[in-house]
Amino acid sequence: MFALARFLIMAAVVLTVVYGSLWFYLRARRRELLETDWAADPAETRSQEDYVREALEEFDRKRHRTLVLLVYAVPLCLVTLIVYLTNFH
Repeated sequence: MFALARFLIMAAVVLTVVYGSLWFYLRARRRELLETDWAADPAETRSQEDYVREALEEFDRKRHRTLVLLVYAVPLCLVTLIVYLTNFH
């Protein structure tokens, strides 16, 4: 039991690094796409900075939920399931 707890703590640290890396990468990629979209639409009345900021705020909320599920929940649940099936089934 202690080994599982120690593994889960180390896995949480590694997954936090993965989460942060993915978050920054996806945010930079989305910013580039939004800047390209703004430049392609000459009828846009807002400034580029306002347009990108507002779109990124909405995107950040959606991305946070998805990343938490994919980076933390899925791997930790799979490891827990594998340990349970290996030891108790």
